[in-house]
Amino acid sequence: MSGAGPFAEITAVMADYFDGLYLGDTGRLGRVFHPDAHYVCATEGTLTRLSMGEYFPIVAARPSPASRSEPRADRIVSVELAGPVTAFVRAECVIGAKRFTDFLTFIRLDDEWRIIAKTFHFDLIEEP
Repeated sequence: MSGAGPFAEITAVMADYFDGLYLGDTGRLGRVFHPDAHYVCATEGTLTRLSMGEYFPIVAARPSPASRSEPRADRIVSVELAGPVTAFVRAECVIGAKRFTDFLTFIRLDDEWRIIAKTFHFDLIEEP
């Protein structure tokens, strides 16, 4: 990705992130998450904290939104740079009956932006 600016590089990683979630593609997600990344949520009143080794099998085992023909509903809300190797992305997506707000912390190592932490909240989508 060398040569593109940080916003373009991060946006490209986010496209893979959203595609990976929508398709249930853990190979693609493995390219965007750092191997030591953390997955964290407290929406249901208890702490969920997973390593990538724990998270990816969950993604692989569930039916993907694509396999259920769900419409895509993902977007980048904001990108903030803390410096040349640290960034923060707020993103939103829908999977099944849940609307997610993701806070993604990025680091740049070896000329690659990767997610080192995913902290998120979800709301249940009310049926019409």
